[in-house]
Amino acid sequence: MLEENIKLAEQTSAHKGPAFENADVPDNAYFDGMIADKGISDLRRMKDMDKPFFLALGFFKPHLPFNAPKRYWDLYKREEIDLADNPFRPKGAPDAALHNWGELRAYHDVPPKGPLSNEMARTLIHGYYACVSYTDAQIGRVLVELDRLGFRDNTVVVLWGDHGWNLGEHGLWCKHCNFETSLHSPLIVRAPGVKAGVRTNALTEYLDIYPSLCELCNLPLPGHLQGKSFVPLLKNPNLPWKEAVFSRYFRGDSVKTDRYRYTEWRDKKDKAYARMLYDHSVDWVENVNISERPENKEVVRKMSKMIRGLRQ
Repeated sequence: MLEENIKLAEQTSAHKGPAFENADVPDNAYFDGMIADKGISDLRRMKDMDKPFFLALGFFKPHLPFNAPKRYWDLYKREEIDLADNPFRPKGAPDAALHNWGELRAYHDVPPKGPLSNEMARTLIHGYYACVSYTDAQIGRVLVELDRLGFRDNTVVVLWGDHGWNLGEHGLWCKHCNFETSLHSPLIVRAPGVKAGVRTNALTEYLDIYPSLCELCNLPLPGHLQGKSFVPLLKNPNLPWKEAVFSRYFRGDSVKTDRYRYTEWRDKKDKAYARMLYDHSVDWVENVNISERPENKEVVRKMSKMIRGLRQ
């Protein structure tokens, strides 16, 4: 599928040609295509300036609504799309962990409460996949132009998403929660002198992007930064690294280690009123909350202390 998306990116880079045959609209009929156009235009302008630059592009998809040119929907057969394996509330999960996915409920034909039909769920997942491929193609267009302009050998490229997405897992849709499905998101780096296609299981967080860019570009690090440069990981992905990373949604604070994710919710008086713990070594999809099991008391104590230490 990646090869197909690269071909689409190459075909659409000039905004004409076979990519638009049998297609409803061109890529730049939607915002992300326009954003890619602007990025390409800016790269060309910066080429003429002949000086260092910083360029940030923010693509909307695959955020709601799930609209994309028809050819990206055609990459997938709806009848072959799988539904979530765990469309149910995790065993022992507190009420604070769940929500009514109001963002999606606001759309036409989505019921105001209760689960979606399998047909609607499959249609939404189809739309999500189409939007991911659409944005892949726009990113591809920008990278193709960056390479064409001769920037590859001295430009750092960082691709990240601001959150994950629920597609029926835990009976949830959209984000707005503290499960792995919402908190785990992509981070990809291409940099001069860094071997391509290497992955790491080390824990990183978005606070780390700023110091990493500074190191890669030989810039001084401001003293206020809280992140840790992951440049050593780009060179050696098996290095011992962070013990934990942190995230927050609303009143829920989460800490993730190489084995566990722990979340606790605290009120305005800083009193914990809900919590959950998942052992990703045996339950990476987070189906069973084990925070109240006696044998996990010490794990909960330690991880709660890590969160409180972050707040102070």
